[in-house]
Amino acid sequence: MRASPPHAITARDLRTIGNAMSERMTPEAAQRLWDSHDLFELGRMAHDRRWALHPDPTVTYIVDRNINYTNICVSGCKFCAFFRPPGHSQGFVLSLAQLEQKVQETVDVGGYQILLQGGMHPDLPLAFYQDMLGFLKQRFPQVAVHGFSPPEIWFLAENEGRSLTEIVAELKQAGLDSIPGGGAEILTDRMRNEVSPNKCSAAQWLAVMEEAHNQGLQTTATMMFGQGERFDERLEHLEALRALQDRTHGFTAFIPWTFQPRNTQIHRTETSSHEYLKFLALARLYLDNIPNIQASWVTQGPLIGQLALFWGANDFGSTMIEENVVAAAGVHFRLPETTIRNIVERAGFVPRRRRMDYTLLTEDIPAER
Repeated sequence: MRASPPHAITARDLRTIGNAMSERMTPEAAQRLWDSHDLFELGRMAHDRRWALHPDPTVTYIVDRNINYTNICVSGCKFCAFFRPPGHSQGFVLSLAQLEQKVQETVDVGGYQILLQGGMHPDLPLAFYQDMLGFLKQRFPQVAVHGFSPPEIWFLAENEGRSLTEIVAELKQAGLDSIPGGGAEILTDRMRNEVSPNKCSAAQWLAVMEEAHNQGLQTTATMMFGQGERFDERLEHLEALRALQDRTHGFTAFIPWTFQPRNTQIHRTETSSHEYLKFLALARLYLDNIPNIQASWVTQGPLIGQLALFWGANDFGSTMIEENVVAAAGVHFRLPETTIRNIVERAGFVPRRRRMDYTLLTEDIPAER
């Protein structure tokens, strides 16, 4: 008889833990679930939790575009293939005319939100961001701006010599609608010091999000795993998000994806789809106070994205009319809206357009384009 792996637990043990979900999952329980190596039982538990939280067959998605207003960044993260240092011949900052063209193209294909992110650019003052937001709101008042990231905002506050409270308030007043969870990667300082030592600390990332929530801005939360972190550091990341959500209730969704190693300074084997699905399920069970979990078809491809809908995810993310950061690492999955809807329907769910706050659009069926 084959010996059981260390700390293995049976399907009955898993069901016992599942039945005890009225009590909050501890890191120790999460570790036991992970060590069971039971991908399918863990997926079943996460799928049951998804139905408990969302007892209808709806799978949501959003029609938007990722726009990088600059690729110039002083962070120098080892995992990033997109950035260019100041003075590099391939560095760019979009003009307002270029930005207008990209947003107009988005609107023309039915888009109603942009995800606006750049790098830690040392020469862009607060006025640049205010002017950009003001221009977007004047020209496209119907388009929501899901913009910047905690590292960008923290860096801007330091560059301006102003408080985080003031910077968030200024950006909100200028037209910022919500903040994406970029730049989280792994929220432990050991990992951040190893792969992105010039970026804000874990505590600073969380402080930006807490300040945003306190000022009424909703945000998403993310994790990029598979870059060399320990499993207990993944759990520390989840615990930090859950604790902040307990205080503020400002996270609308959690979006985990796997590190893409090509063209980067980190030479590791890419995390498997098996591990992606397994961790996705664990995250659905652990983050009991974050309502939505998003599938990462951008890194995993459409078929694993579809499977993710049975491993705890209830959202299929964005149409991503444009995406540059993951593409720079050699991953080029693209799905038009009609394909996304078809994938969701073939899995037995009902696709619905949503806003960033997960309210559904009344006019859901896209026009023929």
